[in-house]
Parts: sequence; C-alpha cells; structure tokens
Amino acid sequence: MKPLFPPFAPDPNEPRRRRFRPVPLRVIAPNLITLFALCLGLTAIRMAYEDRLELAVYAILVAAFLDGIDGRVARLLKGTSRFGAELDSLADFVNFGVAPALIIYSFTLEGLGGLGWVIALVFAIASCLRLARFNVMLEDPARPEWKKDFFVGMPAPAGAAAVFLPVYLHFLGLPMDGYMAFPVGLYMLAIAFLMVSSLPTYAGKSIGRRIPRSWVLPIFVASVAFVALLLTFTFQMLALCTFAYLAAIPLTFARYRRLEREHLAEAREVRENAGSEDETTTDQSTTPPS
Repeated sequence: MKPLFPPFAPDPNEPRRRRFRPVPLRVIAPNLITLFALCLGLTAIRMAYEDRLELAVYAILVAAFLDGIDGRVARLLKGTSRFGAELDSLADFVNFGVAPALIIYSFTLEGLGGLGWVIALVFAIASCLRLARFNVMLEDPARPEWKKDFFVGMPAPAGAAAVFLPVYLHFLGLPMDGYMAFPVGLYMLAIAFLMVSSLPTYAGKSIGRRIPRSWVLPIFVASVAFVALLLTFTFQMLALCTFAYLAAIPLTFARYRRLEREHLAEAREVRENAGSEDETTTDQSTTPPS
C-alpha cells in the first residue's frame, strides 16, 4: 500500500518565498505618537458624554501637542513615510474635526436640536476639507518658498483649540445656559469658515532655525513662565491665547500681503532686467561690423 503523503524532493527552480524586510524603529516611533494622539481624541468623546468635560478638553489639547511633534520627530529621526502622512491626516480628522464637533454638541448645541447637529456636521466637514487641501498643497512643487511660513486658512489643531473658547469661558464662570446655544453655534460656524477660507495664518515653521544668542536666556525664562501660568491658570491662559490668536489673524494677513507685494516687485524687476539684456544682445547681433 502506497503512503498517503509520499515524500518528494523540493524543486530547485521554485522561487523563494518573499520575506518582508524588518521596519526600523525610527519609522515606527512617529506613528506610535500619532496613534496615542488618536486614542486621546477618541477618549475625549467618551469623557464628554460622561460629563467629564474638563478631561475631554485636556485630551484634545494633549492630542494637538502630540500632533505638533510627531512630524518633527519623524524628520529628526529620518523616519518620514507615506503611511505616516496618511495616518496623521486620518488622526487629525478624528481629533480636530469629529471629536470637537461631538464635544461642543453635547456641551450646548444639543439644545438647538437638529440645527445644532447641522452646525456640528459643518464643523467636522470643514476640518476634513481643510486637511485634504493641506495634503494637496504639500505636493505642489511650484509653491514659493516664502509662502511656506503661512497656512492657507486656520489649521485644524488651532481650529479645535479655538472652538473650545465657550468651554473655557464656562469654566471661568460664564453661564452657558440654553440661550447661549445659538451664539456658540454661530461662533462654531465662524471657526469652520476660517478653516476652509483662504486667509493666511502664520505657520511658524521658520521659528527655531536660527536664534540670536542674546535671546536664548529670555526665551528660556518666557517658556518656563508660560508653562507655569498655563498649569496654574489653565482656562484663563487658554482663553487669553485663543483671543490673541484670533486677533493676530488680521496682522498676519497684512504681513502676507506686504511680502506678496515685495516678491511680485522682485519678480517684475527680474523680468525687466532679463528683457533689457535680451534686447541688448539682439541689438549687438544685428549691428553690422564697421
């Protein structure tokens, strides 16, 4: 009787099974930071519906901080990847679009019924569109270098921090009863408009590249003082920073327009100089020898 599974010799021409190369830790580390931020955003939604609003706000703010450092960590470790960029965008949509919309809805917009839900949807969709436009603009090779210091519209993390202004004021003692639901909804729509608008906002990417030596100690002292004030007077500082950020948008717009005019003037001057050189070369080539 023949065996059911007779032995056989392996085919020497059979292609080897493909093995995936190990992934370096420097590529995984930034993605772990992004996932931690995503967990905080999802947990913030739970905290809001358990009436732990203060913890929900803290979770979103910490997620915004982690979102600010994951890309820098990736560039520092040389661990940037397409997967990390896509994961960061999806996490930002949840953390700064979906979570703030649901938190503000449970906080006060629920009193407006269907209208409050529509306002929350508009904010979440505006955040999604803002992130999609940001990803497209990153791949634009024709974008001038000076424009990289500015965002087009309010970035999603800043929009999430700013939309919590009614919550900050609530913890400072301002009553947020039913009659305040409609003003809060209008404010939320205004933040959504700023995110999808083309208003330039300062990106701050050039900060920290080169710092004068005389500024080092004052920056240390100012940073320690800011952190101490933030930890001691949390909601007072958050409200103050939100007001300062919103008030700086017109100043940023004026600076953007001034830089735009300067660079347009420089480009026009370069074209005029190039045109005059071409005319001189043409005249010299058409002049007959004496």
